Amino acid sequence: MLSDIEIDRVIEMAWEDRTPFEAIKFQFNLTEKDVIDLMRREMKPSSFKMWRKRVQGRATKHQKLRVFEKGRFKCSRQKQITHNSISKR
Repeated sequence: MLSDIEIDRVIEMAWEDRTPFEAIKFQFNLTEKDVIDLMRREMKPSSFKMWRKRVQGRATKHQKLRVFEKGRFKCSRQKQITHNSISKR
């Protein structure tokens, strides 16, 4: 069972383009299907549909489909995100 803070972090990671599902599996032991179920349960239906449309077929969400091996892109202007407001809570 995940805490509210962990659920918020999973949602945040799922929305991030360059965070693969494998990273969520490693950190929270949730499969891609588990993440989809969590997103469906925790988000408004319209937000869930928008997220599913966004991540379906996205190569960066799957480690095996990524074109780079190491490192991660982070814009110098990117702010640290805390306590997202995407979830229904």
